[in-house]
Formats: sequence, structure tokens, C-alpha cells
Amino acid sequence: MKWSWKVGRIAGIDLRIHATFLLILAWAAMAGYSASRTGSGALGGVLFILALFLSVVLHEFGHALTARRFGVSTRDITLLPIGGIAHLAEMPRKPSQELRVALAGPAVTLAIIIVLYLGLYLAGRSPFVSTQRLLTNPGDFFSQLMWANITVFVFNLLPAFPMDGGRVLRAVLAFRLDYGRATAVAARIGQAFALVFAIFGLLFNPFLVLIALFVWLAAAAEAAEAQQHTSLEGVPVERVMIRDVQTLTPHDPLRVALHYAISGFQHDFPVLDGDRVVGVLTRAKLIEALANRGEDVSVGEAMDTTFVTTTPGEPVERALARLQECHCRTLPVISDQRLDGLLTLENVTDYVLIETALHSRAIRRAA
Repeated sequence: MKWSWKVGRIAGIDLRIHATFLLILAWAAMAGYSASRTGSGALGGVLFILALFLSVVLHEFGHALTARRFGVSTRDITLLPIGGIAHLAEMPRKPSQELRVALAGPAVTLAIIIVLYLGLYLAGRSPFVSTQRLLTNPGDFFSQLMWANITVFVFNLLPAFPMDGGRVLRAVLAFRLDYGRATAVAARIGQAFALVFAIFGLLFNPFLVLIALFVWLAAAAEAAEAQQHTSLEGVPVERVMIRDVQTLTPHDPLRVALHYAISGFQHDFPVLDGDRVVGVLTRAKLIEALANRGEDVSVGEAMDTTFVTTTPGEPVERALARLQECHCRTLPVISDQRLDGLLTLENVTDYVLIETALHSRAIRRAA
């Protein structure tokens, strides 16, 4: 995620903080100072938010470590003002596994609530406290932290996909529906909740509007990803790749690549030395070289010599994951050390759109 910083690594998972997280720390400091008119009040507000987000981190590790049991890795956990996001490589496709992953986070939050309650009970502190006393009494601090976790627990279990409750709903639906259909239904319910959040936010709490926007966009993105999985499942690269490819040699001047780029559809060009692919001239590299050195520079001086490839028989989903990991837009498709074609993000997108349209038409005709 852009504008985020790595602050540590726990159990092999990077912990990151998004730049916008600093906004909620600033808000907590101002709220604490406003309530007490002291610097210690501002510090108490910041410490409370940090304690709450420590609970959020533990919640997200509940998801990540449970997913790891099913062979699903977690790229990182990122803290945002609205909470934490565990970036799983993918969600388990078996409904029973997704159900356990989705419930693991709330289970950790519930455990935190129980520990805080027992601690308050053994210390003779009341679990009921006003927020005004939060910054002046350690017992009140932990009472409020318990109630904040209760709020997180209840809110996360609302069936608003893609929050935890929405993922539980998707998993339950997937026991009876195919994965794509279950996701579509859960996403529509999630977006309905987003509208409710937005209305309540406009009337009572603007923060709910931000949550509504996140839920709406995330639900739509998850639905699109599920549709992509349905369209690409079991499809080999050779069915999607571009076969009519313009190639370059290391000795060609950049003006040749410029001509191909302007007159055709290609953005990235494989560079061949004989039959062997020795590099890829990307659009970014082409523009950079043209700006700095002109169109007479050779392709070999501007091309990328470190590049990722795929094969005709590899599943598109696996190749697409590698395409996204390398932050590139094109993979040369190589068989027996010879170039067979190109796999591009644009071509994969076009294929998914066409398959979705054909699937929708088939459903309408069947109905």
C-alpha cells in the first residue's frame, strides 16, 4: 500500500503504518488536551489510541496466523485510521477454511475483552466509566479500552462484506452457492450496509462516512476479484496471451520502438538476440531514455535485463499473481527458450470482461 512505512516484522509478517494513521494520533492528542487542558491529557489520548490499535494488530494476526495454517501467506498488516488490514495472498477457497479465518480475528478481540474484564474485576475496578475520567485514572483507561474493544468486536461482526461478519456471511453462502455468486450477494449486502453507515454518518458521526466509503469500494473490489477468479480458474496462459507481437533487437535505435508504440497497441517490447529473449523494453524505460538520451540510443542500452516470464501451459491466475508482484504490465511467454507471445494485464482484463458478458448472457437465457 502506498504511503505506508514498515515499522517491524513479527512472525514473518511485515507490520506497516499508513501515513493517514498519524491523523488519528493527532486527533487523539487534541481530544485529550481539550478534555484536560494539560499535556498529560494529550499524551493519554495518544497512548489510548496506541493501546487500542495494539488490540487491532492482535486481531489481524489472528486472521493471518489462521490463514497460514491453510497454506495462505500474509504479505503485511497495515494500520489505517479506520483499523487494520491483513493483506492475505488470497482467501482460502474452501468455505469452512474461510469461516475459520474470518472468525479468528473477532475471537482474538473477544479474548482481549475477557482479559481486560478479569483484570478490572480482580483489581476491584468498575468496568463502567465515563470518557471524561479516561485520562485521569488508570482503571478508567483500561475500562474504556475494554469498551472500545467491545465496539470493535460488535462492529466487525456486522454482515457488511468485506468486514469479518461479511466474510462469515460469504463463507456460509458458499456452502450452497458457487464462490463468485456468494461473493456477489455478500458484496451487495455490504454495499447496502455502507449506505446505512453513510446516512448515520451524515446525521451523527462523520467518521462513519469514511467507513462507508471503505466498505463500498472494498466490497466492489472483492466482487470483481471473485469474478476474475471464476473467469480465469483453470485457464492456461496460451488461451489469453497475445500472439501477434512486435519484437526488437538490442541494436535497434529507440526510434524503431517509438514507431511501433505510436502505430500499434503494444506498450512493452520483448528484445531478442536471435531467438533468445534478452530483455524487455517497457514504456516507462522507453520514455525515460527518449527524454534523457534521445531516439538514436540503442534498445540494448535502455531495456530491462531483469524480467519475469511465464509459459503457455501455466495457469493464468498464477502468472497474474507474479505479474502483480513484479509491478510490471507484461510477461514474455516462453516455450523451449523461444518467444511464443505476451501476457499483459490489459489482455487478461479483456478476457475476464468477455467471459463475464458471455456468462451473464447464458444465465439470462437459462432464466
